[in-house]
Amino acid sequence: MKIGIFLGNLGNPAIYYPKLAKITGGVTASIFLCQLLQWQAQQSNPGEWVKTNGGEIEKATGLNCEEQEFAIKLLKVRSLLKEKSTNPNTETLELWADIDALEEKINNFWGTNPADIITQTSRENNNRPVEIFPETSPPNDAVKTDKFFGQPRQKIAVTVIPNYRFSGPWNSEAELQNFQRALEEYARDRNLGFGHPSGWALKIIDSMTKGLTSTFWDEFIAGIPLGESQKVKREWEIEPEVPYPAFEEERIQYYVHKGEPLEAAVSKARADLRNPVLGKDLWEGFLRKCDRIADDALKAKNQGVQHAYLPSSFNERPQITKESVMNKLGAIAPQFALNQSTSETIAEPPKLEQQEPPADEIPSISFLQKAYQTSLGRGIVEKQIAANPEWGYEIVDGEIVESIPF
Repeated sequence: MKIGIFLGNLGNPAIYYPKLAKITGGVTASIFLCQLLQWQAQQSNPGEWVKTNGGEIEKATGLNCEEQEFAIKLLKVRSLLKEKSTNPNTETLELWADIDALEEKINNFWGTNPADIITQTSRENNNRPVEIFPETSPPNDAVKTDKFFGQPRQKIAVTVIPNYRFSGPWNSEAELQNFQRALEEYARDRNLGFGHPSGWALKIIDSMTKGLTSTFWDEFIAGIPLGESQKVKREWEIEPEVPYPAFEEERIQYYVHKGEPLEAAVSKARADLRNPVLGKDLWEGFLRKCDRIADDALKAKNQGVQHAYLPSSFNERPQITKESVMNKLGAIAPQFALNQSTSETIAEPPKLEQQEPPADEIPSISFLQKAYQTSLGRGIVEKQIAANPEWGYEIVDGEIVESIPF
């Protein structure tokens, strides 16, 4: 075949400017843009959009459908191409190449002087750096350029010391173990709400290994119970965490009068007095009440009253302990004593002193009056006086007096 026939069969060549590839984003986009500019120049109306289709573009440029879509995407991102939305059922495309935007990008990239284009391009080709990869790097490693999924994070190497031991102010391993047991016992006995006393003790010890001081350690080496030096004596306490009995009883009676069971009233009252803010407010109110009662008592004394009235919370009450309760239960029903189990033999209940007078002897008024002052003995005395009219006693205004026979 002759060269003339061969060139005639190839058709007209497409114009392509290699330097535009840096502005348009690639060779494919440059070929597409140059062909579109040529079509716009051939139209009678320069402002008319170019109507074409994929077949015509492929015939003029040789770009297939995928290459055309990629070129349009690159040009639209760079604001060099505008596209009208057409009927999706048709293959017609309406395109417009923005010559003003292309000129602005050329000026920003190379400068306004056309002579600078050649000089700067030559300088870039001569001074282009060459990146040298080490020979040890695998040839198939791909360099990640995605800004969202960059290079994987380097692994953090953690050095582990063999036979690791806690280092702190203790002198030996045995002393550390004794301190740990003391912390665990403190957490259990105080019932501070720690789910795992051993875990709480480990936190204290671990903080000491990092240089923090601990008051528990100072108490431990001083030989005093843990937490003793940290107690704070409040104004309403006779010693740390022990409030005045009359103050505590006043708060207990408050909850009892509200209908709370005695056990719940004691628990709530003690919780209130452990609260430093609420306890202080209650203490100030209690002092004002006591001051008012004292004023009334002084007025009554000046009027000749020998025994002034005091609320029931000021009456001295015997302290209830575990031993006193077990002794009473053992005397009443040994099988229900708190210190007895089903497998233990029942010990003989202790003999209590005879406090009541013999059956044939009439009790004195002072004896009955003393028993009548207690909440438990009040009902018993009333029943005894009602069941024994021969004693000649009756209750008038809360006082036991001799009954008048007429």
